[in-house]
Amino acid sequence: MIVDCAHYLDGVRQSDATLSLDDAALYCQQGGFVWLGMFEPSSEEMDRVRSAFSLHELAVEDARTFHLRPKIEDFEPNVNLVILRTARYDDTREEVDFGEISVFVGPHFVITVRQGVASELHAARTRLEQHPELIALGTDSVLWAILDQVVRSYGPVVAELEHDIEQIEGTVFSGTVAPTERIYLLRREVTNFYRAAHPLLSMLTTVQRSVNDAALVPYVRDVHDSLQLISEEISAQRDLLATILQANIAVISVEQTRISLQQSGTMERLTILATVFLPLTFVTGFFGQNFDWLVGHITGLPRFIELGIGGLMIPLGLLWLWLRRTRPSRMP
Repeated sequence: MIVDCAHYLDGVRQSDATLSLDDAALYCQQGGFVWLGMFEPSSEEMDRVRSAFSLHELAVEDARTFHLRPKIEDFEPNVNLVILRTARYDDTREEVDFGEISVFVGPHFVITVRQGVASELHAARTRLEQHPELIALGTDSVLWAILDQVVRSYGPVVAELEHDIEQIEGTVFSGTVAPTERIYLLRREVTNFYRAAHPLLSMLTTVQRSVNDAALVPYVRDVHDSLQLISEEISAQRDLLATILQANIAVISVEQTRISLQQSGTMERLTILATVFLPLTFVTGFFGQNFDWLVGHITGLPRFIELGIGGLMIPLGLLWLWLRRTRPSRMP
């Protein structure tokens, strides 16, 4: 779907209306440049764009593919294909959404193909149109505006991830077990974010060297410096999450040890209670036997004590002797 298409000449947009593909291709031959913006176009639309602007077949095919890393390639003389990864933090799901922007940059046209919800470029076009002196520099200024918009969108994502990490860090280092799955998923998001942002540094270096107008170099350098800081922050977040994950595993081990000690204490108390009632259980069981000899020999209290206590002391004495023999010898 074509979102916007405009012709820029002498730093000014020539018409507020969106141009058709045929008109855009015609204006490319009359000076200035055309900026065509598309969002998730169909195969038919991409074929029409390829035919209108004489794009390389492999470049168009590459723009249809979702990439894991940003890159820049030269498919034909004076036409570059720049692949950018975009990011946006979703507060509802507490996750990072990734998108992609494919940018065809030629001497007289710029074509942007956006994939995913995190790839909005309206702000970049509006901000660039407020600086006619930059638009007058040509298509390189559009590439700078797009790169600047992408890097600007990384800032809020870094801040939101930092907030999530601080929450988990506070939970773990307070001695409370945090959900391990949440830490793992957050670390995976930070890693994916690092893969999207860090390779862009080398791309910006290449763009800075290939910029035709020296007046645009400081603007590209400024984007590079901002991205360098963001990349360092993402790298630090990834390392911190690895430390938090290890600390959380240690907290889980401590918690499991505490539970085991509680269970051991409970078993010890139950064992003591059972030992206290063991003599009574023995006496009850012994005299509960209903056979003639036992009934006939219980003639009074002394005989009851003799059989009951005596029958209890004999196995206790044998147990004491057995424990004494099997006790491990102490080291000297």
